[in-house]
Amino acid sequence: MSDTPAPTAVSMDNIVALAKRRGFIFQSSEIYGGLNGFFDYGPLGAELKKNIRDCWWNDMVRRRDDIVGLESSIIMHPKVWEASGHVAGFTDPLVDCKVSKQRYRADQLFFAAVVVEGKTVGYVSALESEKTAAELQAAAESFKRKKAIQGSLLPVVVKDMTEAQPDEIALIPSPATGEPGSLTAPRSFNMMFQTNVGAMTDASSVAYLRPETAQGMFVDFKNIVDTGRVKLPFGVAQIGKSFRNEITPRNFIFRSREFEQMEMEYFIHEDADWAKCHEEWIAWCEAWLKTIGLPASHLSRYTHPKEKLAFYSRGTVDIMFAYPFGVQELWGIAARGNYDLTQHANASGKPQEIFDEATKKKFVPHVIEPAVGVDRILLAVLCAGYAEEEIKDEKGAVEKRTVLRFSPRIAPVKVAILPLLKNKPELVAVAQKLHAKLKRKYAVFYDEAGAIGRRYRRQDEIGTPWCVTIDFDTIEKPGETFTLRERDSMSQRRITEADLFALLDEQVY
Repeated sequence: MSDTPAPTAVSMDNIVALAKRRGFIFQSSEIYGGLNGFFDYGPLGAELKKNIRDCWWNDMVRRRDDIVGLESSIIMHPKVWEASGHVAGFTDPLVDCKVSKQRYRADQLFFAAVVVEGKTVGYVSALESEKTAAELQAAAESFKRKKAIQGSLLPVVVKDMTEAQPDEIALIPSPATGEPGSLTAPRSFNMMFQTNVGAMTDASSVAYLRPETAQGMFVDFKNIVDTGRVKLPFGVAQIGKSFRNEITPRNFIFRSREFEQMEMEYFIHEDADWAKCHEEWIAWCEAWLKTIGLPASHLSRYTHPKEKLAFYSRGTVDIMFAYPFGVQELWGIAARGNYDLTQHANASGKPQEIFDEATKKKFVPHVIEPAVGVDRILLAVLCAGYAEEEIKDEKGAVEKRTVLRFSPRIAPVKVAILPLLKNKPELVAVAQKLHAKLKRKYAVFYDEAGAIGRRYRRQDEIGTPWCVTIDFDTIEKPGETFTLRERDSMSQRRITEADLFALLDEQVY
């Protein structure tokens, strides 16, 4: 594929509309009004999601000698979550509006004092967005005008509700009503989905849908060591569904209640240089994201300050992505020490140690954990690949082209096979023969309906990297060549079947 510039900013409305129109993502249970925080992936979305998973699995597991795979169950023994701290501590701060019955995450509900001539005259509030500060400033100016308050308004100081003092809470307006006095103080809300296992529904049958895939790798650690012929340092990787009862799902599939994770636990010696290993995995994750088409210009790092780390954490770095709604966490890489294995050893009474042949001592390994959501990556590649541009058609008229510049690695359809005319049996026969050969190995699409330019546009909009047109030169000239049209540059050239397969083998790896 040709090099293309980093994509310009796009609207989430455009992304959501395209996702629905082209069958990438649907609202779950849409015919019944939908269910907030849950989504279905349509034909193209399912292919795109599978390709992201496959690329990660191939690069993380199959192409490395130090990482093995695991698939653990979604529902585990409830003591797993007690030992991991999720039952007691997997909470978000919750704020209720007593009038509207709306609920908000306290760290996503922002407020500011309206200060005129050094005196606080009221408060304004806004939900988190890429324009939160501007919205609060505008709300403060509107508040001052409506109250006819004279004097100079100071710039607002933005805070979230976790920072609100008790005497401020009653004065902060609810986003739902615009009136103060109805918001509660922040309180803890456990985000795990609770269920029951077996015929009984009493306390003895309580279980949980897993909120992360990581604990499965920790509780199976000894099984893998005993059966997998692994030696430190080594990793255990897993892809699977997780569930979190988010208070306010938002930003399309970015924060949902059912999502898919790709996590890896990399176990290292207790005396290993953890900081060096941590940095190596951060760099690996950044490089991998670029291989699937995310531009470096949209990626950045956020290092968690020491005072905000968990007591057992040695360090956490998030790879951030510039979404249309702001720069947000995409991939977290954490150095977790030996906390998880130690917790499970203490809770279960089963040692989680490895014997060191060099020192003749047993120890609990430390771990580096890269964890990323498939859905967040899928949203990132949609946002990064989306573009609208004006081009000229075959007759020189200007038209708008919508295109998804997916990497060939993850594109749902790798190549479209297009006979120039559907009423020419000799063209259709060659096209169908080529299509049959290609689909044994690749996701390909056959389309003979409409003008060739219109068919190109349809493929551009779903991100197909190449279109192959079977035209009269194919059947009239020796060598049976086809017209290969490249999505990003829209350039065309003649290509043989052997060259086409070689191109796909090189680009779709």
